[in-house]
Amino acid sequence: MAPWPRAQLFEWNDLSRVPDAVRDTIVESLSRTLEWGHMLDGLVAPFARFLDEVGTREVLDIGAGAGGPARILARAFIASGREPVRFVLTDLHPRVEAWTAARAELPAAIAFEPSPVDATAVPPALAAGRTRSIINVFHHFPPELASAVLRDAVRSGRGVFISEAFERNPLAFARFSLAGLPALYANPWLTERDRLAKMALTWLTPAALGMAIWDGVVSTLRVYDERELRAMVAPFGDGHHWVYGRYPYFPGGEGYFFYGVPA
Repeated sequence: MAPWPRAQLFEWNDLSRVPDAVRDTIVESLSRTLEWGHMLDGLVAPFARFLDEVGTREVLDIGAGAGGPARILARAFIASGREPVRFVLTDLHPRVEAWTAARAELPAAIAFEPSPVDATAVPPALAAGRTRSIINVFHHFPPELASAVLRDAVRSGRGVFISEAFERNPLAFARFSLAGLPALYANPWLTERDRLAKMALTWLTPAALGMAIWDGVVSTLRVYDERELRAMVAPFGDGHHWVYGRYPYFPGGEGYFFYGVPA
């Protein structure tokens, strides 16, 4: 059992009235934190194992954000000589500029859907032949919505892979600071849009830092543990085989993965 109770508190980047510059600052900085901190290196092997078991290299990435996890994993597959993987990025708030840059870097590995995609009702044409990845996003869904997301993925019949960069402990977020602070403060230079607004948020006020810390700590309190995940998929019966595991990253961090493969 997780040592902390789960709390469905708000995150700034979830609020519909938050300006795009705020939401993008948090999401873009997180993508660079994962990349600069090498926080997904340990996820490559279990993700490759999942793709082998499900029998496809076509992946529909749910809640893709700025595209960081998909880009990191796609590059890792290419560098390791593994069979290439192709991600189709989707989100309720598409970030077309960032996704276009990712596709330009990795044209064979990255595509995207420019329209908003509801993860509880993915269009059949978009889902066909693709498995699903939900990387560092699943904690954003409250239990009812999380169950609906899993239900739609199971209904598609091609499996689903979930991962989070930490388990439920707010102290774990401190490990993000080594890469997270540089990523946050470099973001206004590296962003694709709203540069002046992001400079003001990040460099002239403590707003970006405060909101990023809040969202990070809240994220750790929202994360589902293994017992809760298995309870969510129990109503689906024996149609899928579900696997839970952990992966390490420096310094002393540990994330988890949870995936389902059609039986």
